[in-house]
Amino acid sequence: MQPLVSIVTPIFNSEKVIGETIQSVLNQSYTNWELLLVNDASIDKSGIVANEFLAQDTRIKLFEFSENKGASEARNYGSKMAKGDYIAFLDADDLWHMTKLEVQIKMLIDKDIDVCFGSYEMINSESKSLNIKVTALSILTHRKLLRANYIGNLTGIYNCKRLGKIFTKDLKKRQDWLLWIEALRRSERPAVGISDTIAYYRKSENSLSSNKMELIKHNFNVYRKGLEFNFVKSCFYLMLFFYEHFLVKSKLIKKLT
Repeated sequence: MQPLVSIVTPIFNSEKVIGETIQSVLNQSYTNWELLLVNDASIDKSGIVANEFLAQDTRIKLFEFSENKGASEARNYGSKMAKGDYIAFLDADDLWHMTKLEVQIKMLIDKDIDVCFGSYEMINSESKSLNIKVTALSILTHRKLLRANYIGNLTGIYNCKRLGKIFTKDLKKRQDWLLWIEALRRSERPAVGISDTIAYYRKSENSLSSNKMELIKHNFNVYRKGLEFNFVKSCFYLMLFFYEHFLVKSKLIKKLT
């Protein structure tokens, strides 16, 4: 019997892309999953589009918020409702490769690990490749993850039966990084990365990475508010972050030929 994977997808005003995202889950070669769609009070037709898939497949479930609560609360609610042995995340505008879950579940079981992630490529608003790949580290420790976020949230999966369900604090950004830091803190094993592309990240023009001041603020908040480090320790880790992010992690981002 295949272990059940719970996939949590927060939705907010994603009517143009949510159908393609759901389809990428339906196309998975691994079939024992449940897709938990959490509509965070969208004001467009996201809920209508998502609802059309419910009749197609009983593995898909839709939860509706009456007021907007943010991505963190939506992910937490999806995790709360999850029944799986493993929990994975897929944002409403991202896509999965069809073998994503199959490859990861095999890796998790064969290597007896708790956390697995992988490489991903970037696409534009029209789902066209930007010919950029972010390659996953082969091994990732908790200590290394504290220095920079090496886990693309759309690629991560963890064993919630062994680690317990993980809920994140309500930060405006970078809640996903906090989640994976906590997952590796709980685990006695490093995370294992998959070098092959297993997902596709939709890059927006106003992404956080394009605003350096926002980068400083939100990453400082991970240390200060999320991990509750004191001010001096938070500043120290922020310096480590910038070294790691710009001089080390950047080498993992490459143009495809």
